[in-house]
Amino acid sequence: MTDPTGIDRPLPDAIPGNWLDTYAPRAWRPYLRLARLERPIGFWLLLLPCWWSAALAAGAAGQYPNVWHLLLFFIGAVAMRGAGTAYNDIVDRDLDAQVARTRHRPLPAGQVTARQAAVFLLALCLLGLLVLLQFNRETIWLGFGSLAIVAAYPFMKRITSMPQLVLGFAFAWGGLMGWSAVFGQVDAPAYLLYAAAVIWTVGYDTIYALQDIEDDSVVGIKSSARLFGSRVRAGVGGCYAIAVLLLAGALATAHAGITGWLGGAVFAAHLAWQVKSIDPGNGQLALTLFKSNRDAGLLLFAGLVVDAVLRAS
Repeated sequence: MTDPTGIDRPLPDAIPGNWLDTYAPRAWRPYLRLARLERPIGFWLLLLPCWWSAALAAGAAGQYPNVWHLLLFFIGAVAMRGAGTAYNDIVDRDLDAQVARTRHRPLPAGQVTARQAAVFLLALCLLGLLVLLQFNRETIWLGFGSLAIVAAYPFMKRITSMPQLVLGFAFAWGGLMGWSAVFGQVDAPAYLLYAAAVIWTVGYDTIYALQDIEDDSVVGIKSSARLFGSRVRAGVGGCYAIAVLLLAGALATAHAGITGWLGGAVFAAHLAWQVKSIDPGNGQLALTLFKSNRDAGLLLFAGLVVDAVLRAS
């Protein structure tokens, strides 16, 4: 029996043999793919600045990291990353149909309608709202503040050569929220951590955009990978260097201990390895390097958690 819409066909950048393509009910697969649940790297990259900020704030306050907050951030990141990708796919469905890597996504492939995708988007937003309401008032208002950036992002690739910067403003927002959840306000370390996460996002998403650079040139989609061109290694390296300097500022102003700085050093070393490994013509390697940022971020988080625990003990 043929599968004209491709519901049974895994997407090109999905993890081989992932649970969604193997076990999820067939009728659910288009919606789960809208939320990118078979590609968890996205919610990890949204989650990590939240966790960094929460752990850095706990250390600064002399407290153990709040496990309940970490869990809420995890659930919220999964829900809001899914909402963001569903919204992005609704906006970009015509462009996605013209790019090899994205033309089999649920909307351009005809697996769901735009109306069905919008209903799914609303459900995810309601889940995200429920999570947000568990925090203090200042953090709730801060969470709402990210919505305008999220709404604007899908249109940026049409009008600016640096849409990755706008993505960074959205994806790094947790760098403010984790701190606010502890202190009820945003202080210098959080602003510096947020800025570091913004520039980190520009770097890793430039690597990601290398996969589509040829199709993007034909279709007219703008990206930092196209902007940097043959200097992409230097461009990503510059972004990562700035991110590390801003991170050092956050650690210094939060008076982080030795293990926090060690986590930052390991994070920086991982980013340097990525820059050294970049091959602009190798899309599969670009995807591997992009995904490795989860591990880089978790190494930094581990250092901040240990630092907080030691300072609270």
